[in-house]
Amino acid sequence: MSLKVGQSAPEFKLFDTEKQELSLSELKGKPVVLLFFPFAFTGVCTAELCTVRDEMADYNEVGAEVLGISVDSLHVLKRFKADNNYNFRMLSDFNKTTSIDYGTIYEVFAQGAKGVSKRSAFIIDKDGIIQHIEILENAGEVPDFNKIKEVLKGL
Repeated sequence: MSLKVGQSAPEFKLFDTEKQELSLSELKGKPVVLLFFPFAFTGVCTAELCTVRDEMADYNEVGAEVLGISVDSLHVLKRFKADNNYNFRMLSDFNKTTSIDYGTIYEVFAQGAKGVSKRSAFIIDKDGIIQHIEILENAGEVPDFNKIKEVLKGL
């Protein structure tokens, strides 16, 4: 099943790097940016998320909650967040359920790794409706952050 703009975003409950569970429904009332990425500590993922960190004022300006999501463990994500001073929550989708629900998972990734999140961006409005989807098949590419900011400003 592939998601479409205008649909309700699938609910999820994932743990962040502080071992706090977060559900999408808890964020109703504010726009949410979900950034799925393949692996912590890889070049493109680090660069992508550092860009978000460095431009966080743009997301704060529109009241958006930014969430980084990967299939890495909480322990790996906690170190990744600390090492790069990320200023947004990182969630572990270790069991891959959210990546599957959002249709953003590789069956087989590099070096034969199975069940890795595709690099992708979803914008969910304050009512829980998907307003933007960008799923990249090429893990060497990054989402169009200008488009993401444009959509957020229009909400």
